[in-house]
Amino acid sequence: MLEILTHHNLLPYNTFGLHANAARFCELTDVNQLIDIYSRPDFDPTNTLWLGGGSNVLFMEDYDGLVVHMANKGVQKVGRKQGKVLLEAQAGEIWHDFVIKTISMGLSGLENLSLIPGTVGASPVQNIGAYGVEVKDFIEHVRCFDLQTHEFIELSNKDCLFNYRDSIFKHGGKGRYVIVSVTFALNTQFEPVIQYGDLAKVIAEQCGEREPNAKDVSNAVCKIRQSKLPNPAELGNVGSFYKNPIISAEKFRELHTKFPNIPHYPQKDGNVKIAAGWLIDQCGLKGKQIGGAAVHDKQALVLINKNKAIASDVRGLSNFICADVWVKFGVSLVAEPLWLPE
Repeated sequence: MLEILTHHNLLPYNTFGLHANAARFCELTDVNQLIDIYSRPDFDPTNTLWLGGGSNVLFMEDYDGLVVHMANKGVQKVGRKQGKVLLEAQAGEIWHDFVIKTISMGLSGLENLSLIPGTVGASPVQNIGAYGVEVKDFIEHVRCFDLQTHEFIELSNKDCLFNYRDSIFKHGGKGRYVIVSVTFALNTQFEPVIQYGDLAKVIAEQCGEREPNAKDVSNAVCKIRQSKLPNPAELGNVGSFYKNPIISAEKFRELHTKFPNIPHYPQKDGNVKIAAGWLIDQCGLKGKQIGGAAVHDKQALVLINKNKAIASDVRGLSNFICADVWVKFGVSLVAEPLWLPE
């Protein structure tokens, strides 16, 4: 029997640690419970939040609808395709735990995405990425419950319309598709991607002359992330707060002339991705604080709940950062987390 709780505290379900309550709340541990949820006479798909680890949401006020915490677990091999192993993970699996499990199974591909907070079900929504790898490169298909047809369906990688930190689940599929599991196509032969940032250097320090394996890459990624990013359990945050801006080649040439050291990553379409954290850092905003919210003093891309921050502190700090970056660089920053209500 699915239990619906009322006026439920959401503090344990968002990693920034903002106080908010849900008018109604339930925890889904079995995908078949979806039928119980949508069959309720008071169910309103437009006023329902399907919540994973809460690592990419900011509750700006109480949620006046139903919050469904996706807590269904399980990982299983479901086949092979073109030499890769197909592995299905339920939406409620903790992402980092899942990555470590794939490595223990002798599979590779996701090691660069180690220690990213959140759940498996959230990974396709944001098309999470780190250290030169995006999760879209390993997703075979996503199993969803379609709230319009009341059927379980599979969306192929192509159907998901993946882009940089983007997918169909943030646009046409938003409010329609409930992700219940993700099937990944993972390598049985390790293919390192270590050219991004300090990754190669840290791996060399760890491995010496020995050839690295997937576990080595995962360990190096964890070491780098832990040195720069605060643990949400100790200091509230939502990880990288802004997307890395993608600008035109013309705009990049203009910036590069003024700022020769600007980190940049050419894109296949001719545009150039630049580092949001570097832009914020150049504005001298590390440590900047408004109310209880602050820019992390070790990583400018991360905003933290330094001292019992409230929603207006976060909004005010983000607005201040965006304005400063625009004045100095003429570049707009776009926040990664979902502000609720939008």
